[in-house]
Amino acid sequence: MLEYRVSARRIDPRQSVARTEKAEVRLATGLTGPVDAFNPAELLLASIAACMIKGIERVLPLLDFSLDGVEVMLHAVRQDDPPRIVSVDYELVIDTDETDQRLELLHKNVRKYGTISNTVALAASLDGVIRRAS
Repeated sequence: MLEYRVSARRIDPRQSVARTEKAEVRLATGLTGPVDAFNPAELLLASIAACMIKGIERVLPLLDFSLDGVEVMLHAVRQDDPPRIVSVDYELVIDTDETDQRLELLHKNVRKYGTISNTVALAASLDGVIRRAS
């Protein structure tokens, strides 16, 4: 089994910083956190996006899939009582000349093997589409 470790430290009433061995991310953790840092919900969405992009990178050589770019747009809906994310919608935009069938195969692989996306899908609705960049 793989294991992951992150530590986070409060900097001031508005922000914190999360660290791994050699990387850090500023977090908006106060009621009026800085606008140039990720709040917890945005960090969750960024994690899903990173998972999807990493999944794409993993399967590119296996599928012999050619692309020039990837963009992921995500939207989450939060309920208030109890507070939780109830749904996440995403759009994967792939800059490629591959066929529509191969594009769907890429999407299927991203959905099947994504550690973070699979985890989130157990707790909230996770739905999305893949499309070709215009």
